[in-house]
Amino acid sequence: MRFPRCAGILLHPTSLPGGVGIGDLGEAAYRFVDFLADSGQTLWQILPLGPTGYGDSPYACFSAFAGNPLLINLAWLASEGDIDPQELQQAPSFPQDSVDYGPVISFKLAMLQRAARTFRQNAAAERRAAFERFCAENVDWLEDYALFMALKDAHGGGVWNTWEWELASREPAALAAWRKRLDETIFAQRYFQYQFFRQWDALKKYTNQKGIKIMGDIPIFVAYDSADVWAHPALFMLDENLLSTHVAGVPPDYFSPTGQLWGNPLYRWDVMAERGYAWWIERIRQTFRTVDILRLDHFRGFAAYWQIPAGEPTAVIGKWVKGPGPALFEVLRAALGELPIVAEDLGVITPDVEEMRDRFAFPGMNILQFAFTSDADNVYLPHNLRPNSVVYTGTHDNDTTVGWYAARQGEELAYAQRYLGPINEPLHWALIRMAYRSVCDVAIVPLQDILGLGTEARMNMPGKLGGNWSWRFALEDLTPDYREKLLEMVTTYGRSPKKVKPKPVELPAAD
Repeated sequence: MRFPRCAGILLHPTSLPGGVGIGDLGEAAYRFVDFLADSGQTLWQILPLGPTGYGDSPYACFSAFAGNPLLINLAWLASEGDIDPQELQQAPSFPQDSVDYGPVISFKLAMLQRAARTFRQNAAAERRAAFERFCAENVDWLEDYALFMALKDAHGGGVWNTWEWELASREPAALAAWRKRLDETIFAQRYFQYQFFRQWDALKKYTNQKGIKIMGDIPIFVAYDSADVWAHPALFMLDENLLSTHVAGVPPDYFSPTGQLWGNPLYRWDVMAERGYAWWIERIRQTFRTVDILRLDHFRGFAAYWQIPAGEPTAVIGKWVKGPGPALFEVLRAALGELPIVAEDLGVITPDVEEMRDRFAFPGMNILQFAFTSDADNVYLPHNLRPNSVVYTGTHDNDTTVGWYAARQGEELAYAQRYLGPINEPLHWALIRMAYRSVCDVAIVPLQDILGLGTEARMNMPGKLGGNWSWRFALEDLTPDYREKLLEMVTTYGRSPKKVKPKPVELPAAD
């Protein structure tokens, strides 16, 4: 579907200031939304919101349905009496400009577990009823997820296929026995999800009332070590020992002679189709509960995906296998209505991918940092872009624009300088201006580029182990000058929101 001409900012909540060692859904999130509104932005793009595992990547979560407990604002829980405010004041000193995940996870999960125990013992009838209502409304995914996380904790964090066979294979008697044994931990996991979605729903309501939509993100594949694969093994390419037979990745190309070995289990699309794509319907439905627009990562994988035999050391050996194609999106549209989806169609895209994207009028993606590697025919140059698409200076996987430009050399640098022409503003603003004045319906810029930061502020470097997803900013970085500059640009290039009298909005009261 087509989106109105607009602009937005890419920022994941973990990068927000405040909180305890990590950005969360507290006061700073609301102040960031105010900044978006004041600067004429009508989109806030985020990364996946799921509970992160090894490597802290939001693209490798323990569930495709659950929320990340690390984003829960502890001050909110203290205001409700689930946390002792003095304990919160005695929190360790964490870095303000980055997330040190190990210590943050240890401290925050311990606080959340105590909060869950306090809630279970002391919650008033009204609060308990709201909690039970949430659990009942989300029972289809919540019970499997809560048990999965409790079992994982009981097994020292081990991958689910290393548990006792009766648990890995989900024998009913074994699951029932462990549910009783892990009752307190399972309750805590339900509580974490209850509080996450309460806080997220309040923030989303505030954001929408400010005239801003949230663009979310889901990866096409899920992690092997997830409640999704453990609870639904028949939907994935697993053998009789519940090990992957084939895994996901992409083949060798100009940038990687051995390709990319992602390692995610692949779907049994034939089984998915036989079941009416029910798992996908519920996955997309759940995601649209938390966001207004959805970016589908690796969109080309729905047309055809690179299938690699499990155990291969690289992605060199593999083959293209046909995916579900348009049939999946026909079913999704029939079940959910019009699909406000953005297709991540970067890289080498075949005609069948373009045909599927255009059949459903999904906007594609364009990255300006990719625009100067050849000549005037480069598809990412502004004069070659399509209106029904989204243009970015860069994404979470790119270097910042300042860092990217500093690394250019040779013909690529020369061509970029010729194309940009004489500029009388910092380079990052010249590229932002290029995005804003393009024909693309949507222009989105990472906050790092607006702030003019270098490589030190990069969010993710694909293939790098550790050190990713940790960048944070400070509220004082969002100066009036940035608000005025962005507001002037959205007005100049026709991306400003409709002139409507805003409704008075108050921060939600903790109930």
